[in-house]
Amino acid sequence: MANALDRQPAAAPVPGRLIVVLGPSGSGKDTLIGLARAALADRPEVMFVRRAITRPAEAGGEDHLALSDAEFDACIDEGRFALTWAANGLRYGLPRDLEAHLAQGRVAVVNGSRGAWRVIRDVFPGALAVGISIEPGILAHRLAARGRESATEIAARLVRASALTDEVEADLVIDNSGPAEIAGDRLVAYIREALAP
Repeated sequence: MANALDRQPAAAPVPGRLIVVLGPSGSGKDTLIGLARAALADRPEVMFVRRAITRPAEAGGEDHLALSDAEFDACIDEGRFALTWAANGLRYGLPRDLEAHLAQGRVAVVNGSRGAWRVIRDVFPGALAVGISIEPGILAHRLAARGRESATEIAARLVRASALTDEVEADLVIDNSGPAEIAGDRLVAYIREALAP
């Protein structure tokens, strides 16, 4: 379960839209966000947020700003984060420039944590949740293929995936059990809708 470490809500609601992509580990969130980033590369009004994470860069996963716990604490002290939370033994931070981007009426897309969704929505009240769903058998296969978890850990992740999916009422659910390009196109279409006046 995620906990807010440093909740610093914006002074007033912002006109932009924060799209938070949520789903279990292995559901393909990073892949879909990468496809959307490529499809919308010519749209500067869309920011794909690079999170700070207390995880080494070489650990794999998304492109992120890798920080030690001490560096993360220093960033909090310096006010460099719009929001931070903890999940699965790691700490996550969204950069302060996200607020300025949204204040200009623009759209930002971020890979979120389902357990932190309520905190994110408290800080960014207009945030939209895009839930990435996947058939349990396909998720188990993807997790096993990564080679990062034991069979016991994979089983626990599958149970947790089901429980947390029930906790988040997504504004849009995208099934990523099939080709990533199809799910990626749905995410791109949703981002384009958020850009419409």
